[in-house]
Amino acid sequence: MNAERLLSFVDTNILVYAFDRSNSPKKRIAQRLMNELMEQDRLRVSTQVLQELFVTLTRKAKPPCSNEEALAVLEDLTAWPLVMIDYPSIRAAVGLAAQARISFWDALVVVAAARAGAAILYTEDLNHGQEILGVRIVNPFLA
Repeated sequence: MNAERLLSFVDTNILVYAFDRSNSPKKRIAQRLMNELMEQDRLRVSTQVLQELFVTLTRKAKPPCSNEEALAVLEDLTAWPLVMIDYPSIRAAVGLAAQARISFWDALVVVAAARAGAAILYTEDLNHGQEILGVRIVNPFLA
């Protein structure tokens, strides 16, 4: 499988930029990335990411989305394979957080990305270029 076809997991922060109502440079980069991943059927997310996205879009975004608008975004994202966060994932994240010295929430995203078979995790929250559990961290705003 060539680099252009690698499965990719997208963290909440990238999705927030993609669905933001502003016209920031980060929004354009995030939208371009999302379009590419969706067109190539490489997009993967988890239930954790969807939950965080819903809360951010409806409570933290300026202006916030309605519940119905945010739910429509989630519905669109579930067209791609979804990693369910279960107890074994939580347990693995606890160990990874201590081992890699990252937050539990970031560790849970990495565990989900690895379980999705993703080679790349797009996020702003971890070190660009780092590899954890065989998943390469890419900050699309630096790449």
